Amino acid sequence: MATEAAPASARAGTYARQESFSPVGRPRARPAWRAGRDGDAPDLRAGALETRGRAAAPPAERDPLARRITCLHLPRLSVERWQRCLERLGEPLPDDLPAALAVDGPHGPVIHATTRAAEQAGVRRGARVVDMRALCPDLRVEHADTQGDRMALQRLMLWCRRWCPWTAVSGEDRIVMDTTGSDHLHGGEAAMLRAIEEALSHLGLSADLATAPTQGAAWALAQLGGVRETLAPGTLAARMAPFPVRALRLEGETVLTLQRLGLKTVGDLAVVPRLSLARRFSREAPWRNPLLRLDQMLGRSPEPVEAPDDPPRFAVETRLAEPVEDPTPHLPALAEALCAGLAEAGFGARRVRLTVYRTDGEVSSVEVALARPSRDFRHISRLFDGKLERIDPGYGFDLVTLGAVHAEDLSEVQTRLDGAAEDGAELARLTDRLTARFGPAVVRRAALRESHVPERREDWHGAPDAPWPSRPGTGPARPMRLLAPAEEIRVLYAVPEGPPAQFVWRRLTCRVVRFAGPERIAPEWWRDRPGTRLRDYYHVEDHAGRRIWLYRDGVLDDGRGETPRWFVHGVSE
Repeated sequence: MATEAAPASARAGTYARQESFSPVGRPRARPAWRAGRDGDAPDLRAGALETRGRAAAPPAERDPLARRITCLHLPRLSVERWQRCLERLGEPLPDDLPAALAVDGPHGPVIHATTRAAEQAGVRRGARVVDMRALCPDLRVEHADTQGDRMALQRLMLWCRRWCPWTAVSGEDRIVMDTTGSDHLHGGEAAMLRAIEEALSHLGLSADLATAPTQGAAWALAQLGGVRETLAPGTLAARMAPFPVRALRLEGETVLTLQRLGLKTVGDLAVVPRLSLARRFSREAPWRNPLLRLDQMLGRSPEPVEAPDDPPRFAVETRLAEPVEDPTPHLPALAEALCAGLAEAGFGARRVRLTVYRTDGEVSSVEVALARPSRDFRHISRLFDGKLERIDPGYGFDLVTLGAVHAEDLSEVQTRLDGAAEDGAELARLTDRLTARFGPAVVRRAALRESHVPERREDWHGAPDAPWPSRPGTGPARPMRLLAPAEEIRVLYAVPEGPPAQFVWRRLTCRVVRFAGPERIAPEWWRDRPGTRLRDYYHVEDHAGRRIWLYRDGVLDDGRGETPRWFVHGVSE
């Protein structure tokens, strides 16, 4: 018997009730399956759907302890980077020689990092260098490159994304990784930790690794736990209880306060009534709030891995139907396509690399650097003139790629009415052409530094890598040419207050006709050694019309040396 088709509106209503998401994105309750012989078939009756939809329980919340966080602790990153630099220079550090890196402290240099030999000799981090040298006379101390360490840690953080997509820097020597759902791709958590440790050892770095459900627990295990320890969610509280309170990532004063209160372990802190501690620490920063750190460690308070975005990558390629021996004809089109991508993203290239792939498998590349970010494809193509001849064509190339190795933000510049722009682009292009022709070691640029000592006011770098100079602020007049180092002069006739009336410089006797000054410059107490004397600078003009900038090192009876000496520090042309 034929049945009449249901109206379209009724069919639409039935389908809408079966839809798992409403038009605004809020999930509806899925229909319950009917038990029985045909349990795989849904009950399509409208009443059953509505009744069971109302009775369905809301979806369960995600377990906060289901995440897997891996922490990489690199305690000797600074020292190992320094040792690798010494090895490249052909001056390897002996294993039995105690050495340490120091940074400036409030009362003199302090130890920043140590080698294993220095640790065995009793040298500890955070102690003053003078105290550690008294303890270990053979200690070798060098200044730490903290800025280079931070940059190396950032690059290492991006390098770790071969194991998981979410990595971030934590502190000065740690990297956290959200490896949830990634360990099975590497044979499990234990195999993944071994692979990470082996890869870091090939880079010359030693690391302590651990995996736990939270960042705080992973941090504590990497710092104080076993070798490549992994922690299951069910044993989190019991495993963290015996750890000292410094495992909560608290600063030293807070740790000392808790120890004075008798709270020496995480377990002691967990059993204390929260109200009494909340009154004391509720308004403190996270590194001073033990309750917040405890909740983060045990998974009660969320602490996501704030992974930064990957740096932008810009590259174009061209695949050739037949091998060619000269990639020059393809360079303008590649540069134009690369600059179009840079312009669309608002970036400019600082380093560009051309890579050619030969048919026999050999790969060759040529790289050029720019003084300022640029996306002018004609200028970039011109920088490769004369450089592609170094490439051995072999049997020819069948693939050519052009990529921006280093890219920076580049905003649009408003031009003048005549079409020109006052942004220094012409000077940057000239610098690029000179560097490409004579080499980066020949063309150099001065960069200003924050210092009132004249010889520390500027620093010289290779033109492509130097930061673009900012406009110097107003200050006392300085000569156009500074002598490095300053040259000592012999005073013939001295004046108690003022410059010498007559002196000998470079075997010439100079008689002062007029002078201006003094300008007193004090030493930088946070950088200079104790006992450094202040300087009194004078602009003088001698009888021959030469304008000289000289200074007196110290004053009489200052308790920091004998009779003050005089030096010529600059000459005005």
